[in-house]
Amino acid sequence: MRFVLSAFLFFLYCALSFSQIVTVVDNEDSKPISDVAVVNELAVKFTYTNRQGKADISSFENEPAVCFQHFTYERVCLSFEEIRKAGFQIRLDKKIFAFEEFVVSANRWEQNRNEVPNKISIVTRQETQLQNPQTTADLLGISDEIFIQKSQLGGGSPMIRGFATNRILIVVDGVRMNNAIYREGNIQNVISLDPALLESTEIIFGPGASVYGSDAIGGVMDFHTKNALFSTGKKIYIKADAYSRYSSANSEKTFHLDINLGGKRTAFFSGISWSDYGDLKMGSNNNESYLRKEYVQRIIGIDSVFLNRDPRVQKFSGYRQLNLLSKFRYRISDNIDLLLSCHYSGLSDVPRYDRLIQYKSGKLRYAQWYYGPQIWAMNSLQLNFSGKNKLYDKAKLIAAYQNYSESRHDRSLGNISLNEQFEKVNIISVNADFDKSFKKEDQLLFYGFEYVRNDITSEAQTRNILTGSKVPAGSRYPNGSNIYSTFALYSGYKNNLSDAVTIITGLRYNYTGLSSTIADNSFYNFPFTVFSIKNSALTGSAGLVVRLKNSLQLNLNAATGFRAPNLDDAGKIFDSAPGVVVVPNPGLKPEYAYNIDLGISKSFGEIFHLEITGFHTWLINAMIRHDFMFNGQTMITYNNQPSKVEAVTNAGSARAYGAHISFQSKVTGHILVKSSLNITEGKEEDGSPLRHAAPVFGAVHIMAEYTKFMADIYSNFNGARRFSRMPPSETEKPYLYATDNNGNPWSPGWFTLNIKLSYTISDRYIINGGIENILDNRYRPYSSGIAAPGRNFIISARIII
Repeated sequence: MRFVLSAFLFFLYCALSFSQIVTVVDNEDSKPISDVAVVNELAVKFTYTNRQGKADISSFENEPAVCFQHFTYERVCLSFEEIRKAGFQIRLDKKIFAFEEFVVSANRWEQNRNEVPNKISIVTRQETQLQNPQTTADLLGISDEIFIQKSQLGGGSPMIRGFATNRILIVVDGVRMNNAIYREGNIQNVISLDPALLESTEIIFGPGASVYGSDAIGGVMDFHTKNALFSTGKKIYIKADAYSRYSSANSEKTFHLDINLGGKRTAFFSGISWSDYGDLKMGSNNNESYLRKEYVQRIIGIDSVFLNRDPRVQKFSGYRQLNLLSKFRYRISDNIDLLLSCHYSGLSDVPRYDRLIQYKSGKLRYAQWYYGPQIWAMNSLQLNFSGKNKLYDKAKLIAAYQNYSESRHDRSLGNISLNEQFEKVNIISVNADFDKSFKKEDQLLFYGFEYVRNDITSEAQTRNILTGSKVPAGSRYPNGSNIYSTFALYSGYKNNLSDAVTIITGLRYNYTGLSSTIADNSFYNFPFTVFSIKNSALTGSAGLVVRLKNSLQLNLNAATGFRAPNLDDAGKIFDSAPGVVVVPNPGLKPEYAYNIDLGISKSFGEIFHLEITGFHTWLINAMIRHDFMFNGQTMITYNNQPSKVEAVTNAGSARAYGAHISFQSKVTGHILVKSSLNITEGKEEDGSPLRHAAPVFGAVHIMAEYTKFMADIYSNFNGARRFSRMPPSETEKPYLYATDNNGNPWSPGWFTLNIKLSYTISDRYIINGGIENILDNRYRPYSSGIAAPGRNFIISARIII
C-alpha cells in the first residue's frame, strides 16, 4: 500500500512538473478571463486561455518572461519563477479604456507600437461587436479616420489621405487582395470581407510600398480574420459564437455562426454569415433633391414609370450576401505551424443605385443597371517557423490562390437589349517573410519576397430580354489573353539606438509586367491589337521615433511609393458618366509618390492622450483621368451616343496634404470622451481639386462602461464641399448632388447623433442595440450615389458557448 501511495505521489509530481496550468482571473471579481494571449517576449510562442481562464504554460518554463495580454486588461509580464510563487494564478486589472495597442503589423511582423513611425489605427473585435457594422466598409468607417464613399447600398469605397481605389492596398491574412482590374473609379471589393469573421483591422496611413509593394500609396488596410485556436489543456477546446441582427433602415436580417474545435496539435475553425438587405430608407429632414420620387418597373412586358409612395425609400437598392471561412491548423512541432484557410464571399445581384436615378431628356435613363454576383474565393496555405538560426528567428511562407468574378448589366428605358460585361480574375501568389534580431533584440532585420500573377478574361454580350438571344459586344478589357504579374524583393532594418530612440528603414525592388491581346478588334477598331508594359522601381522608407520624457513621443517618417499601371488603367473602355467614354492608353507610364509624415503624441498619465499627425504626399507622373484624343478625335460614338473621349494619362503631378488630430480623456474611471478630426486637401497639376480628397470629417464620442454595461453616445460630422472646390469629375455628375443658389452641384455638410449599447446578461448571452441618425437627417456623403440611412434602430442578440 505504501508503495502504491508513493508511486501515485511520484506520478502526480511528474504531471505537475510537466504540465503547468496557469489560471488568469479578473483582479476585481476573481472571475476567469478567456482569450488572454500568453506570449513570450519575442511573440513567437503563444497560447490562449480557455473559457475557464486556464492555459498550459509548460513550454514557457525556460523563457525569460511570460506576458499576459488582453485588449480590455492591463498587460502583465512575469518570469516563470514569479508565476510559480503566485501559485500559477495571474490577476489582471481591467482597463476601462485602452490608450494604446502593444503590437501591430506595420512591417508584416508584430512589434511594439511605440517603435513604429507610421500612423496606425486599429479596429478591434470588441469595437466591432459594440458598433455592429453591417459591412466591412462600415467597419472601416467606425475608425473615424477613413472616409467611405458608396455608389450603392452594396458598396463602400474607402478614401485615405486623398487617395482611394487602386492607390490603397487591401491585405487579408498576409495576402494582397488588389488585382489587375482595380479601377481608378470607386470600388466595392472591401465588402467581400465579413466583419463578423475579423479578429482585428489595422489601417497603416501613408505609403507602405517598401513592405507591401505597388498600390500602397494612400495607405494599407490589413485585415486579420479569426484563427483556429489550439487547446491549452487535455480536453478539446470548443467555442461557438452565434448572433442575429436586425436593422430597421433597410430591414437588414443577418445571421452568423462560428465554431472552434482545438486539440493539442490540431485545430479547426469555421464560420458562416448570411445577410439580407432590403431597400434603404433615407432620413426625413433637409435636401429634398435626394428623394426617390419615381422608379421604373417592367409590367406585362412594358417598362413603366411609377410614382414612389414613399420617396424616402430608395427603390431597388437591396441585395443579399453569404460569407464562409474555414481554417485548419496543425502544429507540426513546437516551432512549425501549418495553416490552411478557405475564404468565400458571394453577393447577389447588386443594383447600381446611382445609375438608376439618372435622367435623360426629362425621363429616367435606365430601366435596369446592376452588378451581377460578385464572387471572391481565396485558398491559402501558410507555414510559420520559429526558433532562432543563422537566417531567421521567425519565418512565414504563404501560397495563395484567389478567384474573383464580377459583371455589369444595364438596359435603357424602353429598350429590350440588355448590355452585359463579364470579368474573371485568377490570381496566384507566393509570399515569404523573415525576421532576425541581433544584440539583445535591439536590432531587427526583416526581409522577404513576393510573386503575384493575374490572369484576366473579359467578355461582353447584348441579350434580348424577350427572346433570350445573345450577340457578342465590346468587352470592358481586351478580349484575348491578359496577364499582369509582379515580383518584388524587400528588406528592412530596425534599431533601438537607446530606450528613447528607434530608427526603421526599408527598401524594396519591384518589377511589374502587363501583356494584353485583343482577339476581336471589330468592335472598336483600335490602332493596335497587342500591347505590353514593363516597369521596375526601387522604393524606400526611413523613420525615426523619439520617446521623450513625460510620455511625449515624436514620429518622423519619409517614404516613397510606386504604382504600375494595371489592366484597368491601360486597357479599359467604359462610360464613366452620360456622354463621357474612357478609352485605353497603351502608352501609360507608372506613377511615383513621395511622402513625409510628422506626428506628435502626448499622454498625461491615464487621464488624457493627444495625437497630432501632419502629412504631405507628392505624386509624380500621376495617373489621372483627363480629356484624350482617340484616332485624332475628341468625340466618338459609344453605345449609340456621342461621347467625349477621356483616358487615364500621366497628368504630370498631384499632391495631397492634411492633418489628423485626436484626443482621449478619462472623465472618471468609467467614462471617457474621445474625438478625432481629419483634414485633407488635394490638387492636380492644373490646380483643380483632387477627386478623392474628402471634405473635413470626424467624430465625438462619450463612452461609458460599468461591469456588464457599455454605451457609446457619439456624433459623426462632415464638412461641405462647395461647387468652387468640386473636382471636374464630380461636377459632371450633378444628379448625385444638391443644387446651390446658382444652380451648381455641391455637397452639403451634415452631422448625425447616435447611440450604441451593449449589455452582458451572462458569460454566454449578450444583447447589443443602438439608434443611428437619431435626428433622422437626410444626407448623402460626398461623391456617393446613394443617400445615407435615416433613423436606424439596431438590435442584436449573441450567444457564446
